[in-house]
Amino acid sequence: MIKHTVLALWLCIAAPLALAGSPVLRLSTTTSTDNSGLLAWLLPAFEAKTGTKVQVLAVGSGKALELAKNGDVDVTLVHARAAEDRFVAEGHGVDRRDVMYNDFLLVCPPSDKADIKGGSDLIAALRKLASSEVRFISRGDNSGTDQMEQRYWKMAGVRPPPPRYLSAGLGMAQVLGMAAELQACTLTDRATYATWKDRGALAILVQGDPRMFNPYGIIAVNPARHPGINERAARQLIDWITSSEGQARMAAFRPNGQQLFFPSALPAR
Repeated sequence: MIKHTVLALWLCIAAPLALAGSPVLRLSTTTSTDNSGLLAWLLPAFEAKTGTKVQVLAVGSGKALELAKNGDVDVTLVHARAAEDRFVAEGHGVDRRDVMYNDFLLVCPPSDKADIKGGSDLIAALRKLASSEVRFISRGDNSGTDQMEQRYWKMAGVRPPPPRYLSAGLGMAQVLGMAAELQACTLTDRATYATWKDRGALAILVQGDPRMFNPYGIIAVNPARHPGINERAARQLIDWITSSEGQARMAAFRPNGQQLFFPSALPAR
């Protein structure tokens, strides 16, 4: 209920500014880009260059795409490739481009009661986890992370039964906190985990599986569907974030000396 109230207030504030002709760009994006501090690092440079103010709504990728589908934002930056491709194929978005990537991690209490530490086969680890007594906290919010987690469990062919499998319906940082409190495992993106203040409570037990690759894409809302969007500013952000300048600034984002996002934009043709 609180989330819906905040969203309604945000839209009430953002819409009049856009209608008044102010240079405002509405961006929906996944929580990882915001929680990690990446947007706070990137966007001031874009705003200074273009004079456009970016208003950010950080939610799960599913919700971010829904906002874009409804024309409530001008551009979306998410990490749910299959959903992104459907979004474009159905005519809701245009000019999708690769932006960056990182990876997913399986994190658990350091005690490692499922005995999965050090592995690089995520599916084998999930099967072992399912047969143990360890709890697993799912985001359960249709975010990019949640969509990938569900795909992994399907590949594993098994999942912990309730009550060991809990669907939180929360953002990544909150789920990490919940997993730490309940001594449970969870799937997380590397950026949110690396910048989570209590990461000592959960250890990285499985990483490095190629299936844990986590790409991000940026998509402009289709102006043919929503003529009132700020198409010009949306394309400005897409061009900038995939330019050599934007990609270099992204690569330079290194909290505590650790690179969390890796540029992947293709050179302009």
